[in-house]
Amino acid sequence: MRTVSLFTIFLLCCAILLVDITAFYWLKSITNLIDSAFFSISIHVLFWIFTVGLIASILVFKVILDAISPIRKQLLISRFYGLAILSFVPKLIFVIIISILYFTNFMFSESKSLIVVPIVGLFSGFLPFFVILYGILKAKYRFKVHHHIIRTKLLPKSFDGLKIVQLSDLHLGSFNYRYKKLESAIEKINHLKPDYIFITGDLVNNFEWELRGWGKVFKRLESKKGKYAILGNHDYGDYSLWETLEAKQENFEAIQQFYKTIDFKLLLNEAEIISKNSEEIAIIGVENWGEPPLKQYADLEKAITKVQHVPFKILLSHDPTHWPEEVIDNTDIILTLAGHTHGMQAAFQYKNLQWSPIKYKFKHWAGLYKHNTQYLYVNRGLGWLGFPARIGMRPEITFIELKTKP
Repeated sequence: MRTVSLFTIFLLCCAILLVDITAFYWLKSITNLIDSAFFSISIHVLFWIFTVGLIASILVFKVILDAISPIRKQLLISRFYGLAILSFVPKLIFVIIISILYFTNFMFSESKSLIVVPIVGLFSGFLPFFVILYGILKAKYRFKVHHHIIRTKLLPKSFDGLKIVQLSDLHLGSFNYRYKKLESAIEKINHLKPDYIFITGDLVNNFEWELRGWGKVFKRLESKKGKYAILGNHDYGDYSLWETLEAKQENFEAIQQFYKTIDFKLLLNEAEIISKNSEEIAIIGVENWGEPPLKQYADLEKAITKVQHVPFKILLSHDPTHWPEEVIDNTDIILTLAGHTHGMQAAFQYKNLQWSPIKYKFKHWAGLYKHNTQYLYVNRGLGWLGFPARIGMRPEITFIELKTKP
């Protein structure tokens, strides 16, 4: 995880305090309707105990952060992140809704508004609270298979019906060695009987020790023809401070070695040709493509050098911004598989309608995209980072079937 400055933490605490002061003002208008003074005062006291406790804990945690072990640090950061969002967002929505209702008040008479407005306002706060709580406790482990069929005339007939499973952004450190949490995902993947399984980066948050014990879990993944992987921005250890460059390199090499342990071929700016009945496709894997401030490790030109002649190419590239920058119109790569965005781990989805704030940062942020004869698929991520929840954006297993178009 990236290091956050003390000033940024201070601004966060100020925002929490400001929202809580405003929320308390409106809360009093509701508790004034309660006959019991003891009950009303108890609510006020508990409100401020939680607020002061949360802000104090965040500030203290930031000050002593460097003295905490990396394993415990990741866990605590995630918990504080979740607690802050669980507290801040419902109160912010409560403040906005009840303020609008009170100051417009065109729907109710004065007598009705004394009861209806507080009830509606209170509901507007409780609803997002329980939605977020569900996202933290349940939804982040409700793995969903997204099935897509891509038909193209460019696919060699020998590969008609090729089945691909894509996984991305597992961030295993966030699971805190709870291996059983991934059991249902493994079962879903194996049930699909894929020809190939691809992992498109961010296996860890930062460190190789996050991988301890996971080998047995990932060795259970079954594919008929092969398993391939690439690295994501978090797999390089760039978000941590290292005592020496050697320590960082050892961490990096251990992550690469893990892929060998679980029988995945790690593609580092290289490609592999798959042949069948004298026809060929190419699987290309590049290191992380990063727009500033992310580091740039990808070398697509190098990766495709030996497969220029292959008519159908599949590219594994972690960051979807790589697709418009170097792939479309510049290469004949038909299918690019990416991840990185997590769909922000929060979205609103209804049938074919899908919206997330992440769309204002990434043009291609979740699902299947097409440009002429070229396709991009952006996986929503199987794990989570930072905010320990999934809200309207379930963790994804991508299942793609390639078919030859008549």
